Amino acid sequence: MSSLCVLGLGYIGLPTASIFATKGRSVLGVDIAPEVVATINSGRIHIQEPDLDVLVRAAVQSGNLRAATAPAAADTFIIAVPTPFTVDAAGGRRPDLSFVEAAARSLAAVVAPGNLIVLESTSPVGTTEKVKAWIEDELRQRGRAVDGLLYAHCPERILPGQMLKELIANDRIVGGLTPEASARAKALYEIFCAAQIFVTDARTAELAKLTENAFRDVNIAFANELSMICDRLGVDVWELIRLANRHPRVKILQPGPGVGGHCIAVDPWFIVDAAPAEARLLRTAREVNDAKPGHVLARIRAQVAPGAAVACLGLAFKANVDDLRESPALDIAVHLAAEGYRVLAVEPHITTLPVALAGRAELVDLPAALARADAIVLLVDHRAFGSLTLADLAGKALIDTRGQIR
Repeated sequence: MSSLCVLGLGYIGLPTASIFATKGRSVLGVDIAPEVVATINSGRIHIQEPDLDVLVRAAVQSGNLRAATAPAAADTFIIAVPTPFTVDAAGGRRPDLSFVEAAARSLAAVVAPGNLIVLESTSPVGTTEKVKAWIEDELRQRGRAVDGLLYAHCPERILPGQMLKELIANDRIVGGLTPEASARAKALYEIFCAAQIFVTDARTAELAKLTENAFRDVNIAFANELSMICDRLGVDVWELIRLANRHPRVKILQPGPGVGGHCIAVDPWFIVDAAPAEARLLRTAREVNDAKPGHVLARIRAQVAPGAAVACLGLAFKANVDDLRESPALDIAVHLAAEGYRVLAVEPHITTLPVALAGRAELVDLPAALARADAIVLLVDHRAFGSLTLADLAGKALIDTRGQIR
């Protein structure tokens, strides 16, 4: 039975490692955080995801999954580490591949001819080739041969809150640097993937994932820009979209406070960085969505002055998850605290405030927020907020970025 080593035990790596382990594969999960390693080896999880705790516990108890802080020899290596971006002095966004490079270089000590190295991290076009170059550079420094390794890219397409279901049910794309690598990667994911697996080259696979998220970003930007236009013109954007969507070929998305998460808010910048002169629409969409939190802040300032108690309902980047990465809701709460507002953060999916708000805001439940706040700002449409009505908020200012409270 083949063995796997998964580098990165976050929102992608941990579910992937666990599902391979429950399919009978011997899996070593690697993470640079000792506390994450200890948590997983005890059969527990450090992130919130429905049913993932059950899967991890079963995988660990079976003996097929264990965690460590360094990789070990295996037949297949999967890199699933973060790929954020950096912001330069001029405001330009550049991909940060330092985590991928560190993971790739760490493999040189343990890889052997015939091994398959799969990059799952969402990456700029050409990154799989860079992984190959980094590993080969390390091997040469060690005086070892560089031939006989296979490289492929297989981007994930899973949604927080539905990860385990979508890992199995969603189509996948695999793109190898060689036909042999593509075939090996396809066979690997056929172990658990019940949907279709499409084979292409590595660069197309890399750009496909970026394209999927850029498409969504552009459509969200259209809705967010409409909401700002409606605020200027005194039109109810929710009514406008409802009516426009009655057209049989129109399907406008719902606006919000911005765009967050590690995918949609990040991936389009990788395309813009690679082709800045051509990616004009993608850049504009990113700028529209990045500007939306500022628009929400302006609406809050227009209704209540600094010193007021403002209840921020939701800090996560999307509904019903605990993921705060690139969250516009968190960004808005941080700015309010910095401007002297008394921020009451209501986020039912976390138990402690993130570092950016520690000592600057108070984490409270919904009843306390309703009792104490001068203004209510609905930022995330969590199920926990679904029963709120205008009658519940009598006498308070309301900024509803999700169109939920009626």
